[in-house]
Amino acid sequence: MREPHEHPEHEERIPKISRQRVRDRRNDKTQTGTFPVVRKTARKPATSLRSRAFRVRLISSILVACLCALLAYGYVIQVNNTDVTYETMSEAELTRLISETNMQAQSLEERKSELTRQLNSLRESANKEAQAEKIAKENEETSGILAGRLPAHGKGIIIHISQGSKRHIDAATMFNLIEELRNSGAEVIAINTVRVVMSTYVRQTNNGLECDGTLLSTPYVVKAIGNQANLQNAVNMAGGVGSQLTVKFGATLSIDTSDNVEITEVQSVPDYTYAKIVE
Repeated sequence: MREPHEHPEHEERIPKISRQRVRDRRNDKTQTGTFPVVRKTARKPATSLRSRAFRVRLISSILVACLCALLAYGYVIQVNNTDVTYETMSEAELTRLISETNMQAQSLEERKSELTRQLNSLRESANKEAQAEKIAKENEETSGILAGRLPAHGKGIIIHISQGSKRHIDAATMFNLIEELRNSGAEVIAINTVRVVMSTYVRQTNNGLECDGTLLSTPYVVKAIGNQANLQNAVNMAGGVGSQLTVKFGATLSIDTSDNVEITEVQSVPDYTYAKIVE
């Protein structure tokens, strides 16, 4: 067995190791201004980050394009399959669809009939109202002319009568002239400025003839609207009122025909005391 001192190389190696450890501890305490121990890690290059972002954007764009293409394809398929939708339906679904369609058609037909009935009712009411308004207007005009409230014009005759040379024309003869014209179909009559109506009267006064409270002056002018031939025959017939005026009273009588005899004289509406409208 050998003693430790018998190996000089081993003894020399131990001091070297100790001295190295002492130097290392001293170096660790040295203030260098930077971290004494720097463990470097590999940095990823910037180009790799940009490449990764580009790949992400590219993949997103591709996905969006694919989704748009799928939506367009689905829309085209739906449009193309519109006509063949019924072919994929079952018998029960088709029966239900036909029943619902019939019910909707029936409901629309009923609505159409109701609207048509309402429209016809409105038209009938409008026609009735228009007809009633027309009749009322015609009656108003007719009654207005007959009552003397409205002026009138039309075909007729104009009679000029002078004062008699033998005697003054009496009220009875003038009233007979009015009645003869009425009987011959005269629709409107006026004497001088007085409109002749159903209640018109003629009376004798000391100053001459008075018609409906208005004194008549000579020559007398009688206007009548109606059939011209019938009115002329009523005045000129043998033994009639025309003959009496010329023979009995010595008056001068002339008759003129006109296609536009204007009678602007009107009568005011009388106030009835006893007569009432039947309701």
